[in-house]
Amino acid sequence: MWDLASGKLLRSITDAHPPGTAILHIKFTDDPTLAICNDSGGSVFELSFKRVMGVRTCESRCLFSGSKGEVCCIEPLHAKTELRDHPITQYSLLAMASLTKILVIGLKPSLKVWMTFPYGRMDPSSVPLLAWHFVAVQNSLNPMLAFCRGDVVHFLLVKRDDSGAIHVTKQKQLHLHYDLINFTWINSRTVVLLDSAEKLHVIDRQTQEELETIEISEVQLVYNSSHFKSLATGGNVSQALALVGEKACYQSISSCGGQIFYLGTKSVHVMMIRSWRERVDHLLKQDCLTEALALAWSFHEGKAKAVVGLSGDVSKRKAVIADRMVEILFHYADRTLKKCPDQGKIQVMEQHFRDMVPVIVDYCLLLQRTDLLFSQMYDKLSENSVAKGVFLECLEPYILSDKLMGITAQVMKDLLLHYQDKNLMEDMEACIVHMDITSLDIQQVVLLCWENHLYDAMIYVYNSGMNDFISPMEKLFKVIAPPLNAGKSLTDEKVVMGNKLLVYISCCLAGRAYPLGDIPEDLVPLVKNQVFEFLIRLHSAEASVDEEVYPYVRTLLHFDTREFLNVLALTFEDFKNDKQAVEYQQRIVDILLKVMVENSDFTPSQVGCLFTFLARQLAKPNNTLFVNRTLFDQVLEFLCSPDDDSRHSERQQVLLELLQAGGIVQFEENRLIPMAEKAEFYQICEFMYEREHLYDKIIDCYLRDPVRKEEVFNYIHNILSIPGYSAEEKQSVWQKAMKHIEELLLLSPNKAADLIATHFNDQIEGIVKNLQDQFLLFQFLRSLLDPREGINQDMLQISPCVTEQFIELLCHYSPDQVLETLQVLEFYRLEETIQITQKHLLHEASSYLLEKKGDVHGAFLVMLEQLQSKLLVLTHEIEESTELDLLKDIEDTLVKTIALCQRNSHSLNQQQREALWFPLLEAMMSPQKLSSSTVLCQYSESLKSLTMQVLNNMAAFIALPSILQRILQDPVYGKGKLGEIQGLVLGMLDTFNYEQTLLETTTNLLNHDLHWSLCNLRASITRGLNPRQDYCCICLQQYKRRQEMADEIIVFSCGHLYHSLCLLSKECGIETKGQMRWTCYKCNSSNKGGKLSENFSELKKGNGASLAQSSSESLLDSQQIQAFDQLCQLYRGTSRLALLTELSRTRGGEKHGLLNVSQGDAALNSVFQNENFQLHLAPPPLTEE
Repeated sequence: MWDLASGKLLRSITDAHPPGTAILHIKFTDDPTLAICNDSGGSVFELSFKRVMGVRTCESRCLFSGSKGEVCCIEPLHAKTELRDHPITQYSLLAMASLTKILVIGLKPSLKVWMTFPYGRMDPSSVPLLAWHFVAVQNSLNPMLAFCRGDVVHFLLVKRDDSGAIHVTKQKQLHLHYDLINFTWINSRTVVLLDSAEKLHVIDRQTQEELETIEISEVQLVYNSSHFKSLATGGNVSQALALVGEKACYQSISSCGGQIFYLGTKSVHVMMIRSWRERVDHLLKQDCLTEALALAWSFHEGKAKAVVGLSGDVSKRKAVIADRMVEILFHYADRTLKKCPDQGKIQVMEQHFRDMVPVIVDYCLLLQRTDLLFSQMYDKLSENSVAKGVFLECLEPYILSDKLMGITAQVMKDLLLHYQDKNLMEDMEACIVHMDITSLDIQQVVLLCWENHLYDAMIYVYNSGMNDFISPMEKLFKVIAPPLNAGKSLTDEKVVMGNKLLVYISCCLAGRAYPLGDIPEDLVPLVKNQVFEFLIRLHSAEASVDEEVYPYVRTLLHFDTREFLNVLALTFEDFKNDKQAVEYQQRIVDILLKVMVENSDFTPSQVGCLFTFLARQLAKPNNTLFVNRTLFDQVLEFLCSPDDDSRHSERQQVLLELLQAGGIVQFEENRLIPMAEKAEFYQICEFMYEREHLYDKIIDCYLRDPVRKEEVFNYIHNILSIPGYSAEEKQSVWQKAMKHIEELLLLSPNKAADLIATHFNDQIEGIVKNLQDQFLLFQFLRSLLDPREGINQDMLQISPCVTEQFIELLCHYSPDQVLETLQVLEFYRLEETIQITQKHLLHEASSYLLEKKGDVHGAFLVMLEQLQSKLLVLTHEIEESTELDLLKDIEDTLVKTIALCQRNSHSLNQQQREALWFPLLEAMMSPQKLSSSTVLCQYSESLKSLTMQVLNNMAAFIALPSILQRILQDPVYGKGKLGEIQGLVLGMLDTFNYEQTLLETTTNLLNHDLHWSLCNLRASITRGLNPRQDYCCICLQQYKRRQEMADEIIVFSCGHLYHSLCLLSKECGIETKGQMRWTCYKCNSSNKGGKLSENFSELKKGNGASLAQSSSESLLDSQQIQAFDQLCQLYRGTSRLALLTELSRTRGGEKHGLLNVSQGDAALNSVFQNENFQLHLAPPPLTEE
């Protein structure tokens, strides 16, 4: 023990710890007479220093024995001088880290364990680390212990309660992706970590953000491995401690006063965090001014991490940082001007300043230094005209967001001039309405705004600069009034002025400033009175002799009646019921009536808007207005009895709005309806009838109204289907609709049919009888009965005669659609319908109906007769132009006839098939007998092609020898040379070759399939058995447990092994004909399939031939039987033996020659004719090896 001040040796302690162990740690506590040491045996000792009678002594006490777990890291809690009075320091806390857990103990007043915390599972080579620091949490300063082993840092907050007990609470953990070998606190918010790769990581504790990483491998850090391995004392340490010692560097790293000292093999290195000023200066040296400003601002706002060097309260810290930022801004402004390109395009200079100047403006405003911005900074940047312009434009977003109010007069003047020079008038207007312009020459600004049509800015200057709310209106009225009074249309610019005027008046009367904000409260009543007095002036200030009265109201009514009245309506809503407000309302209403009613230059729509406005005001419960009722009668006369028929819909809409707004109380109903009917205002009539619940009369209104005729169907449907109407009302509507049913059908047959099907279902036959117009009846029935029209046929209740009447009308009006309609129609009788189609000579439709009836031969004869008639026409001399059309027609008829034969041949016997196909073949071959005809020579090839088509299709149903025999017997082909029938014969032979190839391929596939199945079955039966275990699955004893002669070992294919006596005890063995049949106890008890397998095995036993070549003792067990069941189920279907027999029989029949006629209906009994016949051509499933 040394005195560092004098270098004197104070004492040598020889008995502090057991001999043969190395000292790992020795640390003083805050009490200078108390130290703690830790040796390589894992024990911890307390060293107490005393001085008695000038003699220095040391007493050692064991705090923790290494036999209970080796401690390899200790850390006493140290408090700074200013924290020595903290209540927790009296306990002299000590943290100890063993290889398995953390302990926190108190050395004073008596030894006590306050906490133990196990690590959990982690890397045994990682180093335990401990570090204390006082941290402010929830406005109280308490010690926090950080400990880690590996890549997770735990933070424990230690508190002392009022009773004197110490409580330890877990805080947020820090998860890392590297293994730590050192943990050091810099301050309460910043920690420095060293990983096993010798990289330093600076971490912000609260956000867990990694701020910086530094490589320190060049330090050549000294490790304490020799001490941990106790090499000096013979290495008598545990393997676990020696493994930890590989990375231990406890004594090589120390921290003090925010500095960290690292001991290298050749030098000592000091690491510290730069102060905030040094960090800013570092960026300035690198010429990163923008980054330096951003960093300084983060210090100013308290958002920066690892801040060192700032002290005092918040305001003092901010002031220090702000002063430094101002210095940087001056430097930045000088640099901006120096770095400006001297030559080149003006755009390059502008871009340079646009990148640089906004930074100055931003930070001056953030620091609230507008004095600096508009004095020194502005003067400095004004040296360059481009920089000055960019500076002024940078102010715009701050002005628009109201962040910049106190602009000096000089800057404001320069700003307006700059925008004027650049012709940025809209931007200038947007800025003016956000600025305090009292310091400017107001007349000059007004003149500037007026010349450049900046009306919003002009109004704002008058209002806020001079508290004048009338002059802007006078100036705008002077522009828009003359053309309106002359009846001319306004230009777009003047329309914009008029709209702004209306909005301005609305804002003034509502107490809001224009274009934004609010009028001061003390000025609101005054402004309202001034505006009202202005509007209702009898004459304008500079009135001419011929000016009409109330020019301002008249101008606004001419400009936009509806919007002006809306402004007044909103104003009336805001008025309180004081005497002056009531007088103003009545007065302006009287003026409106005088201006509009006594003049004929307003349209019906404008007059209607006025009276709609009045009706709404009069309908209010607290109404105080008075309007003469005779005026409403005059308006009614004006709207319903105009001098001309122009604007009919407009007048009707105006009157309807007037009635809906409450004006109906102003009219006599018995006078209103006749006038509306006379004027053909059917919507007015509907409105009145609906009030009186005369819904049937509304149908007449719809039918008379050419615009809304189509809506009558929805109206009738709604009345009859929606609840809320009485039975009498619905009945009256139903009767009215029945009365006008023919008119409804003429209007829209489709919609009328839908309505009739829904609501007049039982009246359909009566409607059909009463309709005289046959074409209208046809349209109605088609919409009603054709399912393609969308009506649900199930809801119709009609007799078949109505459907047949529709079919007859269809035959008359649209014969081309008869066949496709018959295919979708329902509810008609076949016999009667056949008579109708035959009457109208619709052969295809007749054939379809006969086929549907079941008379296939009759249907065929109809198609055959049609085909023959067309072929007969072909045999006569015809023009070339019609020849191709006729051939195409013949081909179409032939295709339909072949399709008829194909559809029905499956259900006919051989004789009936021949009765269909051979007459068709004969019909196609008969025209070719006239081969000498010159006409036939031209298209004989076409006929032969069609004949070949018949032969190819009939070959699927008629035996080839029969077809060939019939051809050879025909006079056309029977005489002459073979070359004449060569085409037919070769075509038949091609068909034969194709079918033979198909047959052989199918046979090969079936043979391969059967062969694979038998091979798979044989492999599964002859496979060796491999037991899963060497004990019996019932008694659970080794199968060699006893040597009784009667006891045998039974192994099943499932892998289960049993003693035969155990199986007999569970009734799993049955003796049949002197042989034992065994079943697996486990498998059968789980799937309950034992009985089925036994039954199956009994069936197999009766077979004469065994599937596998084995001795009589070889039997299938239950597992093999189950596998065979699954195999059979997988390939169930037609018997393979039956398939092979059928194929052999067919192949044998082929050898008799082509001319051998098949006997009877053998083909019908073939397995290939079975509807359920399927080929299982899927690939075989994989089997376990």
